Amino acid sequence: MLTEFVDLAEQYRYLKDEINSNIQKVLDHGQFILGPEVEELEHKLAEYAGVKHAVSCSNGTDALLMPLMAWNIGRGDAVFTTSFSFIATAEVIVLLGATPIFVDIDPDTYNIDANKLQQAVERIVDEGKLNPRAVIPVNLFGLPADYGRICPIAGKYGLKVLEDAAQSFGSSYNGKKSGSLGDAAGTSFFPAKPLGCYGDGGAILTNDDLLAEKLFSIRVHGKGRNKYENIRIGLNGRLDTLQAAILLAKLKIFDEELEKRNRIAFKYTQGLKKILKTPANPSHSVSSWAQYPLMADTPDQREKVRDKLKKAGIPTFVYYPAPLHQQKAFDCLGYQQGDFPISEDVSRRIFSIPIHPYLKDDLIEKIIEIIQSC
Repeated sequence: MLTEFVDLAEQYRYLKDEINSNIQKVLDHGQFILGPEVEELEHKLAEYAGVKHAVSCSNGTDALLMPLMAWNIGRGDAVFTTSFSFIATAEVIVLLGATPIFVDIDPDTYNIDANKLQQAVERIVDEGKLNPRAVIPVNLFGLPADYGRICPIAGKYGLKVLEDAAQSFGSSYNGKKSGSLGDAAGTSFFPAKPLGCYGDGGAILTNDDLLAEKLFSIRVHGKGRNKYENIRIGLNGRLDTLQAAILLAKLKIFDEELEKRNRIAFKYTQGLKKILKTPANPSHSVSSWAQYPLMADTPDQREKVRDKLKKAGIPTFVYYPAPLHQQKAFDCLGYQQGDFPISEDVSRRIFSIPIHPYLKDDLIEKIIEIIQSC
């Protein structure tokens, strides 16, 4: 293999002394659960995103689940989201007994289509069977959804806006950082994310004081004044101190890494835009480039390009091979093939190539040349 899809080993070599020092400090003080590094990280995450509160948690899925719990979303409620995402986006809705209402995507950004969101909300309101409560826009591949259009729709119908910012921490929309674009945002620190730890981790970002208070309670089994006073149903949703220590080291160079990701994305786009459909790059947004997706003309062309790259030792991945409405887990919702034609079409033709801050220029050129030769 010429390169990893995400080269965490090279990043560790660059940060080795800082990471090892931070880990050693935790080993020395022994506060492995909610140690001082956790609170320090929360302050720095909130400051970075431009919000009042960051509540760290055990993973990106809980970062979506916990705000829905705090808002008492459950049976009889409708939560709107995209069908073109990782299962966690809709899974948390079902776990609480609510109903996911899928919406198709914009064919250029791959994010939820605001016009179709409006239509879906109006349909649910007119049917009168479910209570519309929230929308979860996904900032897919690191590009923020169109919050300038989504938030007014949400405001009109009284919907909470929960950013699925699992891939987009560090990105921005109209000058505002991801994490500050809705009522709350859930992000992930899964190792392969732009800001990743060495295991599972996540955080919720919000300006809502009451919501933050509830989230701090929910993540520790709904605790009140102490861990043996339980005032609500919660989770075991804490971020480990060791993971916080690792993230503190990585956060110091995060902007530097984002700049490198953007430089690589620009090179890819310049070299590939006449060969395949390259990612949208709206003027009002700056992506964190969690992925660099390419769209082939046909499924056969996709596999031809992927095969040629594989033979050269270059990995590719398909995000996502099937939309959520076609997953067996959501059969109970009654969706059919053809209900979300753009999501279905994109899933058959999209694939992603390596993008990470430690990708060498000669390898970037090689990847471009291989694709150009297909």
